[in-house]
Amino acid sequence: MRIRIAPAVTGVLAGLSLSTLASVPAPEVAAAPAHAAEGPAAPVVIGHRGVPVEAPENTLASIDRAARLGTVWVENDVQRTKDGALIVIHDTTLERTTDAKRRYPGRAPWKVADFTLDEIEKLDAGSWYDSRFTGERVPTLDRYLRRVDHNHQKLLLEVKAPELYPGIERQTVAELRRSGWLDRQHIDGGLVVQSFSAPSLKTLHKLRPDIKKGFLGAPKAADLRSYAEFADQINPDHTRITADWVAAAHALDGPHGRRLEVCAWTVDDEDKAVGLARMGVDGIITNAPHVIAAALDDDADDPSLLNDDDRPGPDPAGDPADEDAPLDDAV
Repeated sequence: MRIRIAPAVTGVLAGLSLSTLASVPAPEVAAAPAHAAEGPAAPVVIGHRGVPVEAPENTLASIDRAARLGTVWVENDVQRTKDGALIVIHDTTLERTTDAKRRYPGRAPWKVADFTLDEIEKLDAGSWYDSRFTGERVPTLDRYLRRVDHNHQKLLLEVKAPELYPGIERQTVAELRRSGWLDRQHIDGGLVVQSFSAPSLKTLHKLRPDIKKGFLGAPKAADLRSYAEFADQINPDHTRITADWVAAAHALDGPHGRRLEVCAWTVDDEDKAVGLARMGVDGIITNAPHVIAAALDDDADDPSLLNDDDRPGPDPAGDPADEDAPLDDAV
């Protein structure tokens, strides 16, 4: 039978979004092997900020819990402090996921870029979620990378709001190098860097063309070829995906000579995940990776669980919205 996310879990999911947030275990790369001749493969399931239905997002506790649940791929968000340190946090402000408002009153709106690393390391990034996580800290990127390695996990790293942090692409590459993440093992199957910013990805591609990259958005099918010059993945909001659009992406090769891949975000409904898998997506980003993985396994065992008419997505005859249309920055 289909596993259903319990009401207590769905309540946590509802609290995660900035607006309409709805967002992995799988072996191998954050996208399926590249050639259609090899046949369709089950999507890789990617833990959105770890496993935030069970631990505070973007913390070491969250990726540790993901590892215990068997989630190989995790996603995170990288930003920069006032004094130039790279940290892992989603919002460009500290208020929602730390006690910054209490600890630093009068410094509204508590922008990440207005605080030093020392100040941010004093914040509690866990008690907002549950008292069991009191004392959890906002991790530096270096510490986070080392823990992902320790857990034998792989990483989908988002450069968050790069327009706020000039030069963050070069700095991120330098941090990846210092942490040992630019060796062949990581480059060939353990790392993807993504962004909503095409200019930022182009900069990254010039700096390190060998790093696998993903563009967050849903360009029109006719425009995908231009993105394939610098992006290996096109990673859209799952509501903007159609089977025809996935096929159009798969018909193109990315900068490394392998077909474009599609990773959908943020998917917490099992039936939607199964529908996307049947459309051929290569990855599914979710807040509940263990639940979505189980649903995909169920479907593989009994594909009659979902009718084709139940597949998610708009009218297959149409393109997803233009990439310039506003997107909820939920990843």
